Amino acid sequence: MSGDETEHFDVVVAGAGPAGGQCARDLAARDYDVLLLETEAEDEFPRQSNKSTAGTFPRMTGAFGVPDRLVEKFTDSVVVESPNDHYKQDQPGAVLDFVAFKRWLVEEARDNGAEVRFGSRVNAPITEDGRVVGVTYAGSEEVRADIVVDATGPSAPLAKQLDVVDLHRANQAIGIDYKLEGLDLDHEGYADLNGAMMLRLDHDIAPGGYSWIFHTGGDTAKVGVCYIQNERHDEVARDDMRIDDYLDYWRETDPRFEGAEAVEGEHILRGSAHIQMPGNLSTDGFMAVGDTVPTIDPLWGEGIHQGMESGRAAAITADHCLTGTSRDTSAEEMSVYDDLWHERVAPNMSKRLLMTELLYLVDNDRYDRFVRTMRKLPDDTLSNANTGSLRSIARLLEPGDLTYLAKLARNRVSDPYRRWNPLS
Repeated sequence: MSGDETEHFDVVVAGAGPAGGQCARDLAARDYDVLLLETEAEDEFPRQSNKSTAGTFPRMTGAFGVPDRLVEKFTDSVVVESPNDHYKQDQPGAVLDFVAFKRWLVEEARDNGAEVRFGSRVNAPITEDGRVVGVTYAGSEEVRADIVVDATGPSAPLAKQLDVVDLHRANQAIGIDYKLEGLDLDHEGYADLNGAMMLRLDHDIAPGGYSWIFHTGGDTAKVGVCYIQNERHDEVARDDMRIDDYLDYWRETDPRFEGAEAVEGEHILRGSAHIQMPGNLSTDGFMAVGDTVPTIDPLWGEGIHQGMESGRAAAITADHCLTGTSRDTSAEEMSVYDDLWHERVAPNMSKRLLMTELLYLVDNDRYDRFVRTMRKLPDDTLSNANTGSLRSIARLLEPGDLTYLAKLARNRVSDPYRRWNPLS
């Protein structure tokens, strides 16, 4: 196809996940000419890209108008478990039907006027004079645009080739999750997990990471394990066990799983995400959103809300750059996105990563003491620590943590990328 015949859009979005779908949805609603490209075939979507526990909170569902029909279970509490203790806090939440949620976002984008093409894996950016002007996809197909948005997740084919992101394998978390039925969610000696989202800090089950049970109604729940093969993992992991083995081990040793089976028709979900500070976020005519950046919450692992916020920030930036006759998509103007990302998507990211680094570095005995400390403090202490409050972080510390903090400081001096790895 010649250059004159190549299609042109205001914005091309690569990837129909929460970040890409929301970006396309917002821009189409503002009457921009938007093309959303998705790798998977439409009749299977999202079979391969459904890797999410889909736990979120009302601030997300309210802010983005997510209908109740997409929620598997409204929860009313958050539980943090250690090997021998637990802490429970009242906190409304929602466990989404992630498949239905992603399909809804695509339909919203279409209804608003976006064009959606499935079976369209993006291959590479098209550049002219150092500026991004389009993409190649589905092999040799080309499309031009004033702005290109990479929402492809950790694969980041566009952002990596443009040197916009620098995702490090050492910062890559791997996870496994699937739905079980027949669980005892109120077993003696454990917290009542009916209507709860639970995270467990226990290196015996998830060395260098965490595990979870998210109630989805009745006797069913999403159950999973996630970790990075980090320093703590190297110290305590069993040589002959991989992530599937750890989930099996948890099911075999925890009495709450006795008699529980995988829900028929449910697939084992495998995924990965990078947990680190981002490098660049944009350049001339280009932005990276969602897990491409990366954007996942470093402490709780939530990615949906942050992904949606990054998609909206990208849409606001595109609107800013394309308004008027000049259509200025220079790196300087596109950097509005960088400012919005640090202000709205992940404020105080470096401080929050400090809390996460410390949390995943300590041993199991410290987890038990951590839970006991939380029970003595005001309910908002943990949530404030997660938002980067140094005062709240300090209230969760004890003198012995100074050893770990000194180690973190050495890491930050010796390795500028490892410094932001909360699990190393």
